[in-house]
Amino acid sequence: MQITVGPELRGQIADGQAPRSARRELVIFARVFDLLEWLVPKGESFPRGFRHTVTARLLGAALDLPELLYRAHARRGRPRLAALAETDAALNTLRLYLRLAHRWHWLNDGQYEHVSKLVAEIGRLLGGWIRQEQRALAQGLPPGQGKPQGQ
Repeated sequence: MQITVGPELRGQIADGQAPRSARRELVIFARVFDLLEWLVPKGESFPRGFRHTVTARLLGAALDLPELLYRAHARRGRPRLAALAETDAALNTLRLYLRLAHRWHWLNDGQYEHVSKLVAEIGRLLGGWIRQEQRALAQGLPPGQGKPQGQ
């Protein structure tokens, strides 16, 4: 599934005027792409003896994220909330493998700090999206119409 953004919304996003929910959803896709762009080449430098086990599972968990996000984006209501919860679980799995990679010195402190910041930002964006969907369901609003916090 490809997310297309019309010229009107593209201009609103560039100006910071797009609806908060649209900005959050688009930003999370970009951040996950940034994570993959950084992490996948790093996996090539991990020890060969672990490429078919731990490295494969770490990269698999990372590669699951955009797929799960696309599924969530395509759904509405409770099915979307369930897909977002599944994405959150995959993000936690990725955190586990990244901690192991750092502990085993496959990632140095600077690399681990960098990837942890990326994952933390994705987690914040995902958490916001989940809260928005929960509010919309609780208020009986159409999907994606939950009032963002602080407004």
